[in-house]
Amino acid sequence: MRATNFNTRNDTYRKLLGNGLTYRVPRFQRDYSWGDEEWEDLWLDILGTLDPDGETGHYMGYLVLQTKDDKQFDIIDGQQRLTTLSILVLAALRQLKTLMDQGRDAERVRQRLEGLRQTYIGYLDPVTLVPRSKLTLNRNNDDYYQTYLVPLADSLPRRGFKASEHGLRKAFEWFERRIHDHVNTAPDPGIAVARLVDEMSDRLFFTVITVDDELNAYKVFETLNSRGVRLSATDLLKNYLFSILHREGQHERELRALDDRWEQVVGRLGAESLPDFLRVHWISRRSFVRQSELFKTIRGQVADRQDVFRLLQEMESDVDAYLALTQPDASEWTPDLRKDARCLRLFGVRQPLPLLMAAHRALPAARFASLLRCVVAMSFRYNVICNYQTSEQERTYHAEAARVARAEHRTDREILEALRPVYPSDEQFRSSFTGKTMSLKGRSRRILRYILCELERQASGLHLDYEDAAITLEHICPLNPADGWPQFTDEEIDTFTSRLGNILLLERRPNRDIGNAEYPDKRSAYAGSAYRTTQNVAEQHAEWSPDRIESRQAAMARVATGVWRIPQLG
Repeated sequence: MRATNFNTRNDTYRKLLGNGLTYRVPRFQRDYSWGDEEWEDLWLDILGTLDPDGETGHYMGYLVLQTKDDKQFDIIDGQQRLTTLSILVLAALRQLKTLMDQGRDAERVRQRLEGLRQTYIGYLDPVTLVPRSKLTLNRNNDDYYQTYLVPLADSLPRRGFKASEHGLRKAFEWFERRIHDHVNTAPDPGIAVARLVDEMSDRLFFTVITVDDELNAYKVFETLNSRGVRLSATDLLKNYLFSILHREGQHERELRALDDRWEQVVGRLGAESLPDFLRVHWISRRSFVRQSELFKTIRGQVADRQDVFRLLQEMESDVDAYLALTQPDASEWTPDLRKDARCLRLFGVRQPLPLLMAAHRALPAARFASLLRCVVAMSFRYNVICNYQTSEQERTYHAEAARVARAEHRTDREILEALRPVYPSDEQFRSSFTGKTMSLKGRSRRILRYILCELERQASGLHLDYEDAAITLEHICPLNPADGWPQFTDEEIDTFTSRLGNILLLERRPNRDIGNAEYPDKRSAYAGSAYRTTQNVAEQHAEWSPDRIESRQAAMARVATGVWRIPQLG
C-alpha cells in the first residue's frame, strides 16, 4: 500500500467531532449491537479517567475511516464505539433538558445544552427545526436515531421496532440513569453534566486510520490483528456487494431478503471467520487468491447484480461443506467423515480445504470419502512427520482445486495422481518418523495421542479416541528422572526422552502410581496394561536405554508407514 493512500494519527473524541466534520455509518453496515456489558465497560473506563487518582486518558482502539474530501467520513471500523459515545452525549443533554424543565438555572443550562449539542451532535435548522447531525447511522438505525434520540424526544416509543432500534433506546436509557446518579448530588448538576462530557471528550482517544477507498481499508484490516477488525472486514465485503444492488435500483424488499440471506451465512460461520471461508470458497470455484488480495479480486470480478446473486448463492451452497471440514463435531456428516475432518483440524492443515470443497461438489459421496481419507494420510506424512514447507503443498492443492472446478479431473484417482508431488515416499516418511521428537505442549500433545492410538488400533484392533481423558501419555525414561537411570547420560536424557520411541499409552491410574519409578517397576505396570503396544514394551525390553528407544521407534516407523499409506500412490 502506498503511503499516500492512508494516514494515521491519534485524536481525542473532541478533535474527531470538531471543525464541522461529519461521520456516516455505511448503509449496509451491521446494525447497532452493543449491550449492558459493553456499556458498563465504557462507563467504568470513563469514570476511571475522571477520578483524580485515575488514568489521565483511556485508549479506545483503532478507528478506520474512509473519505474523499477530509470532511465527510464513512466509518469502516468503529461504528459501535462512536454510536455509543454519541448516545452517551445525548443522554447527558437529556439530563440538562430535564434540569431546564424543572427551572433549575434554566438559562445557563440551556446555554450549556446548546453548546454541547453543536460541538458533539450537530445543530437544529432554525427554519425547519430538522436536526443536522454530525453522525448518520445505517439504513436500519438512522431513522430511530434522528427521529427520537437526536431531538431528545420526551418519550421513546417501544413498539414496532427492530431489535437494534430497541438497543439504541436501551443504551440511551442506560446512560441516562448512570449520568443522573453521577451528577444528582453535585452542588450544580448542570455544571457536573457539562464537565462530564467535556472531560470525557478530552480523555478518550483513538488511533485514527483514514483511507481513500474500500480496497485500502481492506488492506488495513489485513494488517491489524484484532477481532473487531476481522468483523469489519466482513462488513466491508457486505457493503461493497450490496452497494452494487443499491446502485442498480433494487427494491428495498429484495435488499432486505438478500440481507437476511447474507446474515444467515455470516451467523453460521461467525463474522470473524467469513473472510477465511470466502477465500477458500473463491479458490475452490475460481482461482487462487491471497487473503490480502481477496477484496481487490472480488471487486474486480463481481461488478453487477447477476454477479452478486451468483456469489451469494454459491456461498450458501458451500457453507455446509466448509463448516463440516472446519467444525466437524457439529456437522451431520457420517462418523468416518467427521473423524477424518477432525484429523485435518488436529494437524492444523488448511491447504487442502479448497480442493476438498471442490471435490465435495464434484464427486459421488463414496469417492469423496475416499479422497478425504487419502488427504488425511498425505497431510500426516507431509505436515506432521516430515514437516516440509507448505508453499509447494499449497500450490499443488490450489492448482488441483482449479482443475476440479473446471471439470478437468472427474475422479478421485485422477486427483490423487495430481497430488503425488506432495505425498512423501515410504522411505522419506519412515526416515522422518524414525527420528521424530514431540513435546507435550499444545497441539503436539494431542497429535502424539492420535499417533499412539492409531498404532494401538493397528496392533490390537482397539478403536481408541485420542481425546479420551482416561488415556494418558507415559514417558518410559522420565523427563526429569531421579536416581535409577544410569544407562542415560544427562545429554541423552535431553535428546531421547521426547522421542516417539520413549512414549507409550497408559491408563490414568497406573501412570499416576508409577510416577518417576525405575524401569523394572514401570515394566510391571506396562505388562498389566490393556494396550497391546504397551504390553509389547514389557515383553520385548528387559531394560531401557537409548538403543532400546531407537530400536522401538524404528519398529513403530515401519508400522506407521503402512498405517498412513495411500495404496494408489505406492
